[in-house]
Amino acid sequence: MAAIPGKDAAAVRSARARRLRKSLLAEMMPRLLQEDGLTREEALVREMMETSCRLLRDRASLGDVKLLNAALRELRYALSVFAPHRQVRKVSVFGSARTPQDAPAAQTAHEFAHQIAEAGFMIITGAGPGIMEAAQKGAGRERSFGVNIRLPFEQSANEFIRNDPKLVTFRYFFTRKLLFVKEADAVCLFPGGFGTLDEGYECITLVQTGKSKPMPIVCLDRPGGTYWKTWRRTIEDHLLRRGLISEQDMSLFSLPSSIEEAVAEIAGFYRVYHSSRVVEDDFVIRLVHRLDPDVVRALAGDFADIIVGGGIEQRDALPLEREQEPELNDLPRLVFRFDRAGFGRLRQLIDRVNRDG
Repeated sequence: MAAIPGKDAAAVRSARARRLRKSLLAEMMPRLLQEDGLTREEALVREMMETSCRLLRDRASLGDVKLLNAALRELRYALSVFAPHRQVRKVSVFGSARTPQDAPAAQTAHEFAHQIAEAGFMIITGAGPGIMEAAQKGAGRERSFGVNIRLPFEQSANEFIRNDPKLVTFRYFFTRKLLFVKEADAVCLFPGGFGTLDEGYECITLVQTGKSKPMPIVCLDRPGGTYWKTWRRTIEDHLLRRGLISEQDMSLFSLPSSIEEAVAEIAGFYRVYHSSRVVEDDFVIRLVHRLDPDVVRALAGDFADIIVGGGIEQRDALPLEREQEPELNDLPRLVFRFDRAGFGRLRQLIDRVNRDG
């Protein structure tokens, strides 16, 4: 019987994968089994391996093990794709896959992506048709990432990211969502269906609860469109007025009236603000340049409601930051004890830093 080419190729790939796993284990295991001298990364990888072994001890089902294995494999690969572009800021763009390319919303997405790419950003889309295709055409292949999802309909990669090394295809929505938020420095939402609203609410919730870094979330419509205006009215009528969210939470997103305003909102967020993190009990805001001491004193007074004891100090990098992120050591910092609750107010503080700095 003649060999089947597809099966032969699959067998070759499987044999290569087995050899690679064997060589990796032979190379890495002696080092990871040491008790002392491991780097922080090596210690965490060993902990991951121990967790995997516990799945066998816990008699996890085959389905559960397969899910965790597939999720870890695709996350590892996706992180390796983004790694070479880590220093370039990125905007995740969401919108309907069903929007025709000649529709005003798609044309707006195309022009927004073009302008934000001109401003130095890359974009991340779901790699599909509609708004995603329009945005990737606008930004260009070199400035685009695609995070695709395997679906039985709608979601083949568009021609502007297809076969690009910056295209990643996911099996699970939850791993794909993680990359959309983790790798983004801003989010731009265009009109869309359940998926767009799901991503929009998730991004707002993650920033609102501090599970994601602060970032601009802009909701952009076609000229004269009412999609996001109607959505905001619903938020105000049914969430804000009933006390289900606070007034400060409305600062977590914006509805720019034009493409230029949306681009300015995103780029302006990083005019003085650079990034932030938590270091033990301190919240640290890294700055592009130092602030006038009078501005720092005004911030401490005006935002005392989210500061737990003390005020705001302008300092150099903290010791833990110097060890873990030496590439940011030269940036000045604002350091204070944040109440870890008022993230809408934190966004307002960052806006003030960018305005007055």
